[in-house]
Amino acid sequence: MKNFDFIFRNKKVCFDRLPAFGFRQDADGGNRYGAPVTGGQFVLTVTVWANGNISSELRDTDTGDLYTLHLNADATGAFVGQVRSECADILQKIADACCTDDVFKNRQTKMLLGYLRQKYRHEPEFLWEKFPDNAIVRRTDNKKWYAAVLTVAAGRPGLGNAAAAEILDLRGRPEDMEKLLDRQKFFPAYHMNKKHWYTVFLDDSLSDEELCRRTDESFLLAKK
Repeated sequence: MKNFDFIFRNKKVCFDRLPAFGFRQDADGGNRYGAPVTGGQFVLTVTVWANGNISSELRDTDTGDLYTLHLNADATGAFVGQVRSECADILQKIADACCTDDVFKNRQTKMLLGYLRQKYRHEPEFLWEKFPDNAIVRRTDNKKWYAAVLTVAAGRPGLGNAAAAEILDLRGRPEDMEKLLDRQKFFPAYHMNKKHWYTVFLDDSLSDEELCRRTDESFLLAKK
């Protein structure tokens, strides 16, 4: 979709949501949805394929000709701007209604977020526009954070790992920090108060059971 790709970046299609939005499956396996643009002068057809890829095309309603000027970033003017804006609005509505966030890639990261969703009904919150790969999870009652899931680039100092990674910041008791921080599995908190937080890698260096237990402990510490 060229300059509309950003709308579906880090998104995963929920196929069971497509029919309610208005998508219909065609013989070729594609799920298609059409919407009028500029009062019906054009129709935008969006196709979600079986592999999760999404494509779209805009055609003149009368002639059937393909219209692509709105995809040219250098094209200006009120009309092309209106076309571009309406197309973006339709695609954003599809992303909001038919997709879920799929930012994190590690198995253990997805496991943990699923655990928190099932146990606490908590979802990750992506608070920083400049850092779309970072999220926090907070308590419902007092809104305090108890987990931060972060994607860090290769070579970040203090983490003891040369590769890019997904990490988790958790709350801990200050009196336990000195003994806990071995810099092999447990590290000083990344971008958090090192007196009250610590960091682990979401790479199976901890078992799923221990990771969930420590996250539960962090949840309880956030109550204070």
